[in-house]
Amino acid sequence: MSETPLVRGRESFESFYRREYRSVLGLAIVLSGSVPAAEELTQEAFVAALRRWDHGETIDNPDAWVRRVVANRAVSAIRRRVAEAKALARSRPSGDAVEGTAGAALDLDLWQEVRRLPRRQAQAIALSYLDDLSRREVAAILGCSEETVKTHLARGRATLAKRLSDWEGGGNER
Repeated sequence: MSETPLVRGRESFESFYRREYRSVLGLAIVLSGSVPAAEELTQEAFVAALRRWDHGETIDNPDAWVRRVVANRAVSAIRRRVAEAKALARSRPSGDAVEGTAGAALDLDLWQEVRRLPRRQAQAIALSYLDDLSRREVAAILGCSEETVKTHLARGRATLAKRLSDWEGGGNER
């Protein structure tokens, strides 16, 4: 028997990591909006998985588990950045603008709009479209029912369609 811990009785952590890294990183990029932040989120998720491997814990669905960790930590990181930006804005003299916010409408892209959705809608859309996962797989990752995923997807798509049509139609012009 191998000394390397196994998942589902057949796969080493190294093999799992190599197989899933790029896909999990892609999800983290979409949810965080930043490659450096995404790389950090991805590494943190895999380190957490490795700790479980090293302690002999079984992860029934490691693919879903590591994606759930990334999704949850991405939300926490965004909340921290928003709180930091608000604190910075409060500390500036009133005439100073926070650099970069004025051009946000000009730099509009789909994933930026996805990140503006409520947390679960953004996660469901990213997992569904980025990783091409079924509703069942997304439900397993997010720890909810398939019907809940269906609702999140429908609401998220409707919001995105409205926002993007408003933008294209001039609703967000300056």
